[in-house]
Amino acid sequence: MSKQHPIVVVTGSSGAGTTFVKRAFENIFRREGIKPAIIEGDSFHSLSRNEFKEAVAKAEAEGNNNFSHFGPEANDFKALESLFSDYSRTGTGKKRYYLHNDDEAAEHNKRLGCNKASGEFTPWEEIEPGSDILFYEGLHGMVKGDGYDVASLVDLGVGVVPSVNLEWIQKIHRDNAERGYSEEAIVDTILRRMPDYIQHITPQFSRTDINFQRVPTVDTSNPFIAREIPTADESFVVIRFKDPKKCNVDFPYLLNMINGSFMSRRNTIVVPGGKMGMAMEIILTPIIHRMIDKK
Repeated sequence: MSKQHPIVVVTGSSGAGTTFVKRAFENIFRREGIKPAIIEGDSFHSLSRNEFKEAVAKAEAEGNNNFSHFGPEANDFKALESLFSDYSRTGTGKKRYYLHNDDEAAEHNKRLGCNKASGEFTPWEEIEPGSDILFYEGLHGMVKGDGYDVASLVDLGVGVVPSVNLEWIQKIHRDNAERGYSEEAIVDTILRRMPDYIQHITPQFSRTDINFQRVPTVDTSNPFIAREIPTADESFVVIRFKDPKKCNVDFPYLLNMINGSFMSRRNTIVVPGGKMGMAMEIILTPIIHRMIDKK
């Protein structure tokens, strides 16, 4: 952790909605004139798309049906730890990009003068000097395990943790609409990932400083047949602070500012789903301000 070069992490499972929180942070950075170094979690996978398919096939042939992107075998947690360590000391470090599609490949190939295809990684490059803060969004921002401890280097950890059925509904709809995967293939992926989900994803949310958990108020008892994602207005958001003093949370102020909110525990406020973006900016803006002031 570093006052001079702070690190902020948004972490959540595939389909959890971390992109929504990323946009809230980007709004804060833009409005407050803060220059972030943005790190995409997928860039710290250790296997390209084709290599991952080969690794899955090999694992299944050996009787392992649970090889997944959630576990350490498919990720380079030591490289992520090294980046966070280097940035906290020097304000720089090595980053790269995972190319999700042809458009991203064309953009980065032009920028870097390389010839990488969709599903591959760009070459490692130095983070541009002069950033105010490092911002990571992805699966593993708060991981900790044998030989690595990424979480210990984070100044502010934010978890995005919808109720698990809602998470699955969002993943099924996203992967079907945006990536063209069949529902059967998506369900197979969910099942394959479950052991790594339990061992490497969920423990992170005990280490985060703030968790945003969207809970639907409509029936999601069978997420595999749901035709629609519950809307924000059909949800509540449970916001848990691990240590309200660290985050300097003013609960009476939040209750006054966010209509329909209420306290469910001494460190937990519940807000209407439609007010999630507003709540994030009200909560996170002063925290980021304090980080920048301490620099």
